[in-house]
Amino acid sequence: MSDSSIRPFRVDVPQGEIDELRRRIQATRWPERETVDDQSQGVQLGTMVELARYWGAEYDFRRFETKLNAVPQFLTELDGLDIHFIHVRSPHENALPMIITHGWPGSVIEMLNVIGPLTDPTAHGGDAADAFDVVIPSMPGYAYSGKPSETGWDPIHIADAWIALMKRLGYSRYVAQGGDWGAQITDVIGSKAPPELLGIHSNMPGTVAPDVSKTLTSNVFGTGYPAPTGLSAEEQRAYDQLAFLFTKGIGYALEMGLRPQTLYGLADSPIALASWMLDHDARSYADIAEAFAGRPVGNLTRDEVLDNITMTWVTNTGVSSGRLYWENTLGFFDTKGVTVPAAVTVFPNELYQAPRSWTEKAYPNLIYFNEVGEGNHFAAWQEPGLFVSELRAAFRTLR
Repeated sequence: MSDSSIRPFRVDVPQGEIDELRRRIQATRWPERETVDDQSQGVQLGTMVELARYWGAEYDFRRFETKLNAVPQFLTELDGLDIHFIHVRSPHENALPMIITHGWPGSVIEMLNVIGPLTDPTAHGGDAADAFDVVIPSMPGYAYSGKPSETGWDPIHIADAWIALMKRLGYSRYVAQGGDWGAQITDVIGSKAPPELLGIHSNMPGTVAPDVSKTLTSNVFGTGYPAPTGLSAEEQRAYDQLAFLFTKGIGYALEMGLRPQTLYGLADSPIALASWMLDHDARSYADIAEAFAGRPVGNLTRDEVLDNITMTWVTNTGVSSGRLYWENTLGFFDTKGVTVPAAVTVFPNELYQAPRSWTEKAYPNLIYFNEVGEGNHFAAWQEPGLFVSELRAAFRTLR
């Protein structure tokens, strides 16, 4: 019989784990420097040496633990797996419940700095009418959620689990939000359209039509399917960005999609884990490298980055989180058949900038579309204030 109880949870990392992490950082065996002056061969040695120096000598290893324990956390069993989630109820009446889903290589840590403004807007210069109750689950295999021991936990399964979670929490109405994997899972929730769901918001929308998706996939496998014609300037920009991703920009996704279990170094070496997590996309990596050079872009500081890496290390979820790529059968950027009211924010340094024309076709009930001037793939993490403003505006008409 499944257990439907909701149990309080706190992070408590044994000191021995911290000591061992520090020892492993200090014992790193380094390779030689890259043979180019840019990032074309991967994460640069100088960035990693500085990361290791700061991580081993100055970073507060308890920082991520303190930040997580400052918000209410819980565990509940869904389909036989313990799911870890943050749940913060607003002090304001009639707050709109919202479930937010993170991506890879992120975690619930990405969202910690938006919880206060979302749940208690009056304490952060906002209006009580924009208040949310916030639910932020850790995906299976990530952070303190359970690690699946069998196959089947793909984005569709996770979407079903999130729908069940919101019912278990007693919400008769809610909205959903996501980026990266969270965007795909949120789109699936939107296509399932449970009666409690009022609408969704994505900061990495799935707008690619089947013919364009077929072309992009063919580029990876060299089958040479003809490129689409008659694209507008915005559509061509998006196509070019996606074509680069599919051929040169998502090597990490191909490896985890094909052979995630091969990545034993992520469990054995903290520096291997850190470099793998940093090498997500060129624009995000560039911002992270700036943080370790002492020039953080927005809120994406070296401490914020190391919070996420440290938690992944102490939970040993480097490999288990990667298996989601192997499980997935959906086109990452493809349309998902969303029918509910949908809102989209396009951040300038996202993996691709979704054109409005594609977005309107992908989301026939589009209620909000905005292109903002700052932010990369980790929108809530890097630009929390802007992210909060976008969610307030996106869902205002659904209250």
